Amino acid sequence: MFKLAAFAVAMFGFGYALVPLYPVVCGVLGINQTGVTRGAVNTQVDMTRSVGIEFDTNVHNMAWKFRPLQSHVSVHPGELTQVMFEVVNTRNVSVTGQAIPSYGPTLAGEYFRKMECFCFNKQTLAPGERRQMPVVFVVDPELPKEIANITLSYTFFEVEGNQPAPSKASAVLVTDNFKGGV
Repeated sequence: MFKLAAFAVAMFGFGYALVPLYPVVCGVLGINQTGVTRGAVNTQVDMTRSVGIEFDTNVHNMAWKFRPLQSHVSVHPGELTQVMFEVVNTRNVSVTGQAIPSYGPTLAGEYFRKMECFCFNKQTLAPGERRQMPVVFVVDPELPKEIANITLSYTFFEVEGNQPAPSKASAVLVTDNFKGGV
């Protein structure tokens, strides 16, 4: 019985210790880093080479239209660059979405520094709203020379926070409809 109790206490302690360890493990593995901004980096523009940046946009089960205003740019590593994206809510209700970035090749994500990005925050669009959103970035001059092209892909996912709590009148209406339909 003593071993069972000690095991239960140890498992509780392990679970409790995971809470502060989670961000550390994510940082080491380079996952779940949405919204993390790195400190300012002293960069020099490398005029001897160019890197092509292509933009890809997707929506996951959302009635939004999402596109880059420029499909690609050519930048010098260390050069501050801004590109614009446009999103349109085609539904007749407000919808909240969160954009998740990914990079190709994956290694390029370590050298892609975003100063400003719509992906740092949730975006709530009113019915029919059209919004242009900037991304300001620098490609680190330490980017390996064999990487000449980077694809930055964003996928918008619908997230909580877009629907107001139902009023009592609508809750009663829903309940009455449900009772009448059974």
